[in-house]
Formats: sequence, structure tokens, C-alpha cells
Amino acid sequence: MPTRAMLANLSPRGRIALAASALGIVVVLFLGMKMASAPSYTTLLTGLDPAQTGKVTAALDQKGIGYQLQNNGTALAVDEGKTAQARIALASAGLPGTQQPGFELLDKQKLGTSDFQQQVNYQRALEGQLAQTIEQIQGVSGAQVQLVLPDKQAQLFAEQSSPASAAVLLSGTTSLDPGAVRGIAQLVASSVPGLSTSKVTITDGSGQLLWPGSAGGADGSSGDSGLPSKQAVEARYDSAMAASLTAMLTRTLGPGKAQVQVNADLDANQATQQQLVYGTKGVPLTQHKETEALKGGGGGAGGVAGTGANGVPAYAQAGAGGNSNYKHSTTDQTLGVNKTITNTKIAPGAINNQQVSVLLDSSVPKAAIPQIQAAVANAAGIQAKRGDTLSVGQVQFAKPPAAPAPSPIATFGSYLKYAFAGLAALLFLFFVTRALRKREAESLAGEPTWLREIEAPRPLAELERLESDPPTAAVRPLRSPEQTARLQVEDLVARDPDRVAQQVRAWVTEDDR
Repeated sequence: MPTRAMLANLSPRGRIALAASALGIVVVLFLGMKMASAPSYTTLLTGLDPAQTGKVTAALDQKGIGYQLQNNGTALAVDEGKTAQARIALASAGLPGTQQPGFELLDKQKLGTSDFQQQVNYQRALEGQLAQTIEQIQGVSGAQVQLVLPDKQAQLFAEQSSPASAAVLLSGTTSLDPGAVRGIAQLVASSVPGLSTSKVTITDGSGQLLWPGSAGGADGSSGDSGLPSKQAVEARYDSAMAASLTAMLTRTLGPGKAQVQVNADLDANQATQQQLVYGTKGVPLTQHKETEALKGGGGGAGGVAGTGANGVPAYAQAGAGGNSNYKHSTTDQTLGVNKTITNTKIAPGAINNQQVSVLLDSSVPKAAIPQIQAAVANAAGIQAKRGDTLSVGQVQFAKPPAAPAPSPIATFGSYLKYAFAGLAALLFLFFVTRALRKREAESLAGEPTWLREIEAPRPLAELERLESDPPTAAVRPLRSPEQTARLQVEDLVARDPDRVAQQVRAWVTEDDR
């Protein structure tokens, strides 16, 4: 066998090296199989109540699902491939949660229940249903809802009624989005009659107030108006502007060469502006015109006696032998002026002033600082008339901390990868060599005998007979099957070229006959 021959030809040092290599391959395969077969856990629940941890683990043990307790028993990780089964098992057992019943509580009503008991049961059912709904929100593991509903029967007048209020306690929340907190407040307020969002209080497991926020809203909004607070607007503007300027300098100077800080004073008030403009040309709206004229000749010595002359003014009465000419004209006109009323709603966010500070590393050339300052001023929109300031300084930045040394597990994993690659290469070479040897043996099996043995000149008829009939004991046995016909012919030519030439001449002479 070739393997036995190879082992026999090896030196003692080579045999020891080969045995050590084989032992190393076996160890690597064992460790790889152990690591591959080890279960992988994924975190399923966080913020667990230690009082419920035993119930949760018992439910998982009953279903045969592997688990692992983390964070001092307040977090639970299950087998990565059985996450869905674990969720179903816990949901079937009513875990985790506050165990607040929902509207299914009303299915167990008994005859003879008083109005007070019905009201209490309805309130408990509403609280449980809201808690179950809130627990379905992503990022919330558990919720407790407490409602304070006014007693409508005890209050005769509407002005004496107290508004409804709600308190929500969230457990297992890590980083709940402010928009989600506002959505929870709106959900609770919309589910309870007469409840407004200002009467909803939301806290997390650590006691931190999530709704309403310090400025009236959980997202920094000012009360029910929905407007963000001044601090929230300024913080968003500062971070966005600093990130934009830092990205510009990073693309220009390289990473870790510049730091930008922005401090802006914004107008976060929402204002409404009303403008009234009058036209230059008036339009007549109403007009009143009165005209009176009197012409008369000579008359008597006096006026006509009686009441007929009472309606004529004294200055219009003509004396004896005199003439009179009376005129009276009156015009009243009311003009309307064109006017335009414009109502403008000014959105908050106007910049009162801003201060931008830029720090450059000492490796940045000083000749480039004026260009950098001009570019930052244009990008940030610095206006000196508004009171904006821009400062550019150059200091030596601290060197970044060195990367931590790789853990032994990671190092072993990298070595294991190369070991698997080497093992795969060895297996590939082994199977390729085996296949080539098999094909070589098959090709030699069909070669004629006279190509392997030519000891003396023989006629063609004898060679054909030897090829068709099985070899006898007198015939010289064949050589090793691993040798190819080409090598045998070349060896025969090298050993005895005269005999080969004589055999070829005999074949030529036989063909001529």
C-alpha cells in the first residue's frame, strides 16, 4: 500500500510530527464541534420582577425550552431557535405582566350585584384592557394602569364634577421614544370618557416622569399646544449644525482633525402677524347733493300780508322796486378707502444669534486656517450684525486610546478558522490524489501485454495469441500495475535499444511478406 510505504520511509522525527499533526486536527475538530453544538441564547425579556422569575422559568421548563437568567435575575434569555415557542408558552401562562384582567372580568358577573360593584368591576376591566393594550407597544414589557373616574350619581351639578385622571406605570422600558410616550398618553385619554392628556401621568420603573415632561410634554412640547420647548429646539439645531460642520471638515482635513460646537439662541415662539394696508385712491360710497336758486323782479312797496311770505328768507325778500337773486347749493359725499388685511403665521425657529467654536488639531497647517474659517462662516451663516461670533483655535488633540487586546476566545476562533481551512485543503488533496490513482489503474488495465514485456523478437501472430489467451506460467508476470505503459517502453528502449530495433525490423519484414 502507498500509505504503508510512505510511513515506512519516514524518519522517527517525521513520524512524531505526523502524529502531532493528526492529534492537533482531532483536537480542533472536537472543539469546533463543541462550539457549534453549544446553544445560542437571545434576550427575550428585560426588567423582570424577581417575584415572577420563578413562574416564568417554571413555564419554560414545562415546555422543555432552554433558558438562561441574566442581569441578576431581571433578564431572561432563551434558545435562539425557540424564541417563538417561548413567547407562546409565556403568553399561554399569562406571563409576564401585571395580571390585570381585561373586559373578560365582566363575563363573571353575578346576579344581585350592586351598582357600586358594577362600577368597580368596570373600572378594573378598563384598567386591565388598557394595560394589555400598552404592553403590545414595542419596548414595553409590562404596564399598570390606575384610573380615577368621577362618580356621576353623587354629583348633582356639572360644575361640581371632578375630571377623570389616569396613572400609568411602565416596566421593562429601556429607551422609549418620546413619540411613543405621547402616543400612550393619547391612547389612554381617548379610551376613557372625559379624560384629557393633561390628566395622564406616565412613569417608568425607575420612577422617572415620562409624561407630562418638565415643559408640559413628554417630547419637550409646551403643554397641549404641541410646540416644542425652546431648549428642545435649540438642542436639535445645535446638534444638526455641529454635525454638518464636522462632516464638512472631516471630508476636507480627515477624521479626527476638527471638532465643532454650536450654541444658538433661537426664537421658539409661534407668532401671528396682522398687517392692514390702505389704498391711495378712494371710492365714493354715499353722496348727497342739494341745490336751491331764486330769481325775482320789482314788486310792491311791501310783501304780501299773510303767512305766504313766512317761508321766504328775509334776505331773499325784495324791497319795493328792487330785484332779488337767491342761490343755495349743498354737497355731501362719503368716500371708502381700499384696504388689505394680511394675517401671517410666523413659525418658530428664527435665529436670534449663534456662537460657533471650531477646534483644529495641531497637525493642520496654519496657512489653511483662514480658508477654513471663511468656509465655516459661510456654511453656518454667520452674520456679524445679528451678533454671531465664530472662533477658530488650534490645539493638539489627545491620541485615541489603543484598541483593546483581543480576547482569548476571539483569538482561538480566528485560529480555528484557519485550521478548518487547512483541514479542508488536506481533504481535497487526499480525494483528488485517490481519484487520479484510480483512473491511472483503470487506464493500465486495458493496455496490451506486449507493451509491458518485450524480451525477444516475436511475430505478430504470437503476440495476438498471447493477448487473446490467458497468460501461462511460462509467461513472465506483469510488472507493477502502477507503472504506465509509456514509462515501460521508455525504460525498455533505454536498456536494450538493439533488441527493440531488431523487433521493429522483424515486424516490418513480416508486413512486407
